[in-house]
Amino acid sequence: MALQDAYLTATIRCAPPQNKPLPSEIRACRPYLLRELHLLSSVKVLVALGRIAFDVALHALQEAFAVSVSPKPGFGHGRVFSLPKGLTLIASYHPSQQNTQTGRLTQTMFDEVFAKARGILTKGGT
Repeated sequence: MALQDAYLTATIRCAPPQNKPLPSEIRACRPYLLRELHLLSSVKVLVALGRIAFDVALHALQEAFAVSVSPKPGFGHGRVFSLPKGLTLIASYHPSQQNTQTGRLTQTMFDEVFAKARGILTKGGT
């Protein structure tokens, strides 16, 4: 596997107990995420892995790119949201062991999320 034309980042920079970050941990890492978004001036599509990442991404995009998102989109696996300034946010279940071993997130479902992202970038479609 090779990562091409993509960038991976995280809402928080360490694995919190029980994989449930506290609001204070999210706030502490927020400046790093915002700085990365500022450096990624040509970003067009973001894939949020999990509800926490989705919520943080919405807030970070509003701050980093001065976009207004109202009403707040609801999280749902595979949902695609067109945002102002040509940005698109795609939601996915987190690929955690809990989600993958229970079948809540399958390989096919995960692949489809990234196929949507690639489709938006290459064809401008969903």
